[in-house]
Amino acid sequence: MTPETTAIATRPEPPMTQSVPATSGSLPSQLLIETGRLLRRWSRQQEVMTSTLVLPVLLLLMFDLVLDRSLGLSSDADPIYGFVPMIAVAGAMYGAMGTGLSLYGERRSGLLRRFWVLPIHRSAGMLGRLLAECVRAAVVTLAVVLIGLLLGLRFQQGWPGLFGVLAVPVLVIAGFTPAVILVGVSRIGDKVVQLAAIVVLIGMFFNSGFVPLDNYPGLIQPMVRAQPMSCAIEAMRGFILGGPVATPLLQTAAWSLGLAAVFGVLAVRGYRAAAES
Repeated sequence: MTPETTAIATRPEPPMTQSVPATSGSLPSQLLIETGRLLRRWSRQQEVMTSTLVLPVLLLLMFDLVLDRSLGLSSDADPIYGFVPMIAVAGAMYGAMGTGLSLYGERRSGLLRRFWVLPIHRSAGMLGRLLAECVRAAVVTLAVVLIGLLLGLRFQQGWPGLFGVLAVPVLVIAGFTPAVILVGVSRIGDKVVQLAAIVVLIGMFFNSGFVPLDNYPGLIQPMVRAQPMSCAIEAMRGFILGGPVATPLLQTAAWSLGLAAVFGVLAVRGYRAAAES
């Protein structure tokens, strides 16, 4: 063995380093790409379109045709001013059930795992889904408002009132989405529709948009007044008719932030575990 080969053989090897794929593109651009992908995917899924557009419109027509006259006798205000905010908020939450079921399908098919190993920001998937849910909530609210206009709804506050009405369900769904993601990526993700339906149905019959608050028994009036759907409905009613807006809007924001804080961390952990499984 020559001195040169002896030196090469005894030379210490450089430490092994784990190659980490570099991300391509900025987070905002990847977030918009993921949002667009989800919106295009949802537009082709029957269960999402049914829960997002068909069901809220049918509910609004049913409430107006069946309950408008009977509820109108017990209140000075036209019930449509309670129905439209209630159905808009409930429709946004119902639509999240369909998207939660779609997320469960992506987990079962391995699509989440394939996205996880791509050179993209890990947070783009979650943030893109949240943004897509907000866009979907605005679309369903606009559809419900248009049907409400045909049924007699009128905005007393003009365009600012309309933009306020569109924004409130978006605020609600921003807090509701982490809970849906948490269930959607879990092993019981196929039960997300049943679980969320129970929550939304109870909320729909115990809120200030269904009947005036005074019509409920005195014992449960504080709970009905404080539940998140009632806060959102009162804020939207204020944007339409010109009533108080600040307090119910702040209450809605507090509910949304609270839900996001409670379920957000759990949803991130569940999403990561589902993508790595």
